[in-house]
Amino acid sequence: MKAAGAVLGLVIALAIGYFIFKSQFTQGPMGGAPPQQTIDVMGVRGDLISIAQAERLYLASHSTYASVEQLQQDGAITFSGANRRGYNYTAEISGGEHFRIVAAPADPAKTGWPTLSIDETMQITQQ
Repeated sequence: MKAAGAVLGLVIALAIGYFIFKSQFTQGPMGGAPPQQTIDVMGVRGDLISIAQAERLYLASHSTYASVEQLQQDGAITFSGANRRGYNYTAEISGGEHFRIVAAPADPAKTGWPTLSIDETMQITQQ
C-alpha cells in the first residue's frame, strides 16, 4: 500500500512539474505570446525608438520630417524599413509638425502579431 501511495504521489508531483514547466516556457511576458514573438516585438520597439530619434535629429537639421527611406539615405538609420524582423516600417509625415512611424507585420507567418507605432511624443502604441 505504501508503494502504491508513493507511486501516486510521484505521478502527481510530475504532473504539477510538467504543468509549471509548460506554462513558463510557452508563454512570454506579453500575456501569452510565444517567446519568438516577444523577442521580435521588443526588437521592433527598439527600432521604432531609433527611427523616432532619427526623425527628431532630421527635423532639427532640415526643418521637416523624413520618410524611412530618406532617413536611411541620410545615414540617420542603418537598416532598411522593408521586412526587418518580419515587419515593414512606414512613415506618415505632416511636414515639420507631426510624424508617425508604423511597424506592421509583413511576414505571412506573423499573422495576428501586433502592429506598433510611434509618434513625435515618443509614445509607442500597440494595436
